[in-house]
Amino acid sequence: MNPPPIPAPPPPEPAPTAARALRRLFLTLFLRGRTSRGLKRSGAPRSVGSKLGLTLFFYGLFGLFALMFLRQPVFALSVYLHGMTFVFLGMFVASSAGEILFNKEEADILLHRPVTPRDLLWAKIGVLVEVSLWLAAAFNLAGLLAGSLGPHGHWSFAFVHLFSTALEALFCTGSVVLAYQLCLRWFGRERLEGLMTLAQIIVSIMAVLAGQIMPRVMLRFGDQIQLNTSAWWVTLLPPAWFAGWDDAVAGTQGAGSWLLAGLGLAGTSLVLWLAFGKLAQDYEVGLQKLGQTVSRPRPQGSRRWVDWLTTVPPLRWWLRDPVSRASFLLVAAYLLRDRDVKLRVYPGIAPMLVIPAIMLLQTSGHGSGAADSGFGMAFTTGYLGLVPLLGLSMLRYSQHWQAADMFHVAPLPGPALLFHGARRAVLCFLALPTVLIFGISIWFLCRDWAQLLLLLPGIISLPVYALVPGMGESAVPLSQPTEEAKSTRRGLNMIGAMFVSLAVSGVAVWAWHTGWFWQFLAGETLVVVALYITLRQLINATRWQSLE
Repeated sequence: MNPPPIPAPPPPEPAPTAARALRRLFLTLFLRGRTSRGLKRSGAPRSVGSKLGLTLFFYGLFGLFALMFLRQPVFALSVYLHGMTFVFLGMFVASSAGEILFNKEEADILLHRPVTPRDLLWAKIGVLVEVSLWLAAAFNLAGLLAGSLGPHGHWSFAFVHLFSTALEALFCTGSVVLAYQLCLRWFGRERLEGLMTLAQIIVSIMAVLAGQIMPRVMLRFGDQIQLNTSAWWVTLLPPAWFAGWDDAVAGTQGAGSWLLAGLGLAGTSLVLWLAFGKLAQDYEVGLQKLGQTVSRPRPQGSRRWVDWLTTVPPLRWWLRDPVSRASFLLVAAYLLRDRDVKLRVYPGIAPMLVIPAIMLLQTSGHGSGAADSGFGMAFTTGYLGLVPLLGLSMLRYSQHWQAADMFHVAPLPGPALLFHGARRAVLCFLALPTVLIFGISIWFLCRDWAQLLLLLPGIISLPVYALVPGMGESAVPLSQPTEEAKSTRRGLNMIGAMFVSLAVSGVAVWAWHTGWFWQFLAGETLVVVALYITLRQLINATRWQSLE
C-alpha cells in the first residue's frame, strides 16, 4: 500500500517592502510609545482607536455642534465642518510633526540602513495621516448625519464629505512637511532649528485664523456660491476649497463650487508633489544636519544672562532654594535653546493666543460701546492662565527623559522643589511676556487706563493655573518620554481649559458692568489664595515612587 502523498508546503509569504515595514514600525511606536517603562503586553493598545478612545469620544461630543446647522444649506454646514477640522488637524499636525519627523534617536539607527528618504518620509506621514483621519472622523460624525438626513441634505453627502475630509488631512500634513523642507533647503544648519519653530508657529496660527474666518464666509454666501470680483478672497481659504466638493456633489452643484473643488484638488496635489517628490531628498539632508553637534566654546569669564538674572532681585529672593534655582536654570535653558522643547511648547501656546487677539481686534474695531469692549478685554485676559498651564504640561516631555532618573537618587524627598523651579521659569519666560504683550495691545487699541484693570482677573488666577500641572509625580520637568499620542490629548486639554477661562471671563464682564468688579476681584483673590495654599501643600507632600 502506497503511503499518502506529502502535502506541498505553502508558498512563503512575500517579504514586506521597506516602506511597509517602516510604516508598521512607526505605527507600533505610536501605539506603545518609545519606552518600555510601565508597558504591559496585555494592556498595550492594538489600534489607533483603542489608543485614543477617550480623545475620540470628546471630539465626537464637540462635533455635535454641527447639528445647529441642520437646517442650513450644504455649503454652510460644510464650511463649518471643514473650518473646525482644519483647526483641529492643523494644531495636531503642527504640534506633532516635529516629534515624528525629526527624532535624533531614529536618525542614529535608520540613516545607516538601506532606506530611501522617500520611504522613510512616507512611512512617518502615513501614520500621521492615519491618526488625523481618526480625529477628523470622530469630529465629523454628527455632521455626516446632518448633511445626509437634514432638510437640505442628500444621501451622497456622507461619501463626498469623507473624500473631502481625507483630502484636507493630506493637505494639512503636506503643508507642514513642505514648510519644514523649505527651511531645510533655503537656510543653513545654524538657523534651521529656530526657523523650524517659527514655521510651526505660523502654520498653527494660520490654522486657527482659517477657522475664525470661515463663519464670515457662511454669512457672506447664502444658498449658492457666487465668486466675483468682490469675493475673490474666498479662493485663498483652504477650508472653502474642500467645502466646495461637498456643495458641488451634494448641494447646489454650482460653477463656483466646482471651481473651489478644483482648487482643493490642485492645491493638495501640488503640496504632495513638492513635499514627497521634489523635496524628499532634502529630508535626509535635514536629518543629517540635525544630528550634528556644533560646539562653541564660551569666552573665559563670560556668563549667560539667565545665570546673572538669578543673582539679582527679585529672582534672587524668589529662588533662595538651590534645588529650585537649578531647576529654574535647567528649564530656562531648554525653553531658549532645545529644539525639541521649542517645537512642542511655542507652537502649542501660540494658537491659544490668536483667538483672544481676534476678539480684542473685533471689539475695538467696531467702535462700539464699553460693553462690547469690556467683553473683548475680559475674554482676552481670561486666556492668561492657560499659558503656564499648557507650558508646564508640555514641559514634562523631552527626548532626554532618561536623564531625569537622576532626580530619584538625589537627596530629595519628592519632586516639589523641581516643579517649583520649573513653574517659576514658565511664569518668567512665558506668562510675564504674554501679560506685557496683552497690556500694550489693550493700551494702543483703547487708550484707556481703566480698561487695563480687566487684566487683573487673569493675572490673579495665574498662580493657581501654574500649580495645577504639579499634581502627581509626573510633574517633574523633562521626565516623560516624547510620545505622539500625548500630542492629540493636548488639543483636548486646551479645549477644556478654554471653557474654564471663558466662564471666568463671563463673570468678570458681568461684574464690570454691574458695578461689582472690585467685589469680584476680592472674592476671586480669596478663592485663589485658598486654592494656592491647598495645592501647594499637596504638591509638597508628594513623594517619589519606584521606577519599576
